[in-house]
Amino acid sequence: MHAEPADSYADSYADPSAEACLELDDPREHTAVSLGEPGLHPLTRASLIPPRLSLGSCVRGYMTRDLRAAADLSSAQRSTWFPVSPVCTITWFLQGQCAEVLCEPGDELAQQERGLRFLPELPFLAGPHSRPTKFRTFGPGHSFVVVLMPDAFKVLTGLDLLQCQDAVLPLHAHLGADWQAMSAAVQAAADDASRVRVFEDFLQPRWQQCRAEGGHDMPRYRDWMEALAVRAIAAGKGRSMRQVERRIKAWSGQSLRQLQSVSRAEQSFFRVREALERGQVVWTDLAYESGYADQAHLCRETRRVTGFSPELLRQRIETHEAFWAYRIWS
Repeated sequence: MHAEPADSYADSYADPSAEACLELDDPREHTAVSLGEPGLHPLTRASLIPPRLSLGSCVRGYMTRDLRAAADLSSAQRSTWFPVSPVCTITWFLQGQCAEVLCEPGDELAQQERGLRFLPELPFLAGPHSRPTKFRTFGPGHSFVVVLMPDAFKVLTGLDLLQCQDAVLPLHAHLGADWQAMSAAVQAAADDASRVRVFEDFLQPRWQQCRAEGGHDMPRYRDWMEALAVRAIAAGKGRSMRQVERRIKAWSGQSLRQLQSVSRAEQSFFRVREALERGQVVWTDLAYESGYADQAHLCRETRRVTGFSPELLRQRIETHEAFWAYRIWS
């Protein structure tokens, strides 16, 4: 699964009770049809809910998106771009369905799309993403997503992060009866606040059992990565750089170099937002302040992590519905 990420959804989703992942190969689906208006829509709703303080080192946050009031959305507005990321997620599609759009990072034209790979309709787990990904919602479109730090996800679920990378796994096929009962309760909850409460009441005693130390509120990747490196150095007898990096990859699903790249990207993202509030973005200064060697280094890594150049990404976040996830994290 890790060696062939392009097929990981199909490989990992072997649930006979639900529709298997579908890759469209009908040539009529690949004609140069416009994806429609990409701009912001006034009736869509997206939010980021922080976790309770005691779960801050485990849960990064809760993402919600509700398209039910916006029936006239175009395909472009029903799309979502996600960057490379070390986090793991648990997703409930309360209404509607979601599919991965098969395309290259940064492709925004209909004729560049090779098809769709539908995700499970039942609640599912997703591991770290090693490449930028694009998704599209079908139907009413109402989702609730728990975002977990990768080392916490590994400890809580017992799943191998290297096998989870770039994969989607039906929750009921990979976690026990207690998780399945919690999942059903989240699905049945009346609103997002109730869903958060159900999940956190379930997770709190399990996290306390896994970790004696307390959490902190919504850590940035840089803080988490540095703490992870300290733990890797302190753990076990072997403390060579290679052994430390092996521990980091086992605990997070990604190499230290990959985590450093995401950390720099996050730093630059927040600095862009701060610069915009001041009224001007100077990319050369921002590159050095975020830990890049120069502006060219910033551009290369931003494209690798997001699929877009820094300036195009900034424009899309400000004006395109598909970049809602970037907006709520800012």
